Amino acid sequence: MHQVLVTGGAGFIGSNFIHFLLKKEPHVRVINLDALTYAGNLKNLKNLPDKERYHFIKGDITDRALLKTIFADFEIDTVVHFAAESHVDRSIIGPMPFVETKLVEKKVNPAQTRFHHVSTDEVFGALGPDDPPFSETTPYAPNSPYAASKAASDHLVRAYFHTYQLPVTITNCSNNYGPYQFPEKLIPLVILNAVQGKPLPVYGDGKQIRDWLYVEDHCAAIWTVLKKGTAGQTYNIGGNNQPTNLEIIQTICAILDEKLPSSRGKPHSSLIEFVPDRPGHDRRYAMDTRKIERELGWKPGENLKSGLLKTVTWYLDHAEWVKGIDQLPDYQSWIQQNYAKRGGTR
Repeated sequence: MHQVLVTGGAGFIGSNFIHFLLKKEPHVRVINLDALTYAGNLKNLKNLPDKERYHFIKGDITDRALLKTIFADFEIDTVVHFAAESHVDRSIIGPMPFVETKLVEKKVNPAQTRFHHVSTDEVFGALGPDDPPFSETTPYAPNSPYAASKAASDHLVRAYFHTYQLPVTITNCSNNYGPYQFPEKLIPLVILNAVQGKPLPVYGDGKQIRDWLYVEDHCAAIWTVLKKGTAGQTYNIGGNNQPTNLEIIQTICAILDEKLPSSRGKPHSSLIEFVPDRPGHDRRYAMDTRKIERELGWKPGENLKSGLLKTVTWYLDHAEWVKGIDQLPDYQSWIQQNYAKRGGTR
């Protein structure tokens, strides 16, 4: 039985990973360590399959004594590190929590525990219209406090591999979307605003390009790296698509037009509202995923259309979860702080 410590397992990707492991891997026990900050939500972990193989601990990854106890008591053999402050806009307004959770975290790791670090494509900076996609050897050039803190933590993970032979792997993923995503992010924000007939804020001209990765595909890729990947290696994970943000929003609007024909917001695209762009907004990201496909045999299972359809359906079917998030004071104050100053609202 593998004893897997998941840090940040009450967040968006972490909670999906726990659902994935308990559903797909019967010989895994999951210990979830989460500080339950703004995006950590234990409701993400309701209805887990086989709860006997799951244990939750509320705590901070920077608490050295707590981590030593967890490693000893549960005989941890694998760490999957999700815990992070993860929103670029939040990092621009208040960067220090991002630095703390990326840098301080790296100080406690028993030497023979497999450590997997979940990183982002944003460490590579931005691409021009004709630039080739990011590869695992693309030089780092982060453009936001969030991306800079992730880049710094990537370097520390590699340093622990080379200096202390800690068996590590790193994955750099593109933009995730899917169930349980905190609705400050583009896709859930658009879905929920559109359902309520509220404006759909679009930064700048909406032509920023991203690669979009359905979260369950990301979870499968991480587990594939843990099972088959080589220690010390980095693997890019992406959905192999290149839509603009505006195209994403228009696709969601079209799905909602079909699913909610009597909605007060129909056509939902009429709710689109362009707002001033955020500082330092990277124009384009793209991921070269040939390494993980060639060496480990992973490919995304969802295309953008099927993934967005699943995501919209999930939010429509989980009104209670949405209501709980919508009532959080921190969430409402964040929306007001971020969008009101740009002329957008929620």
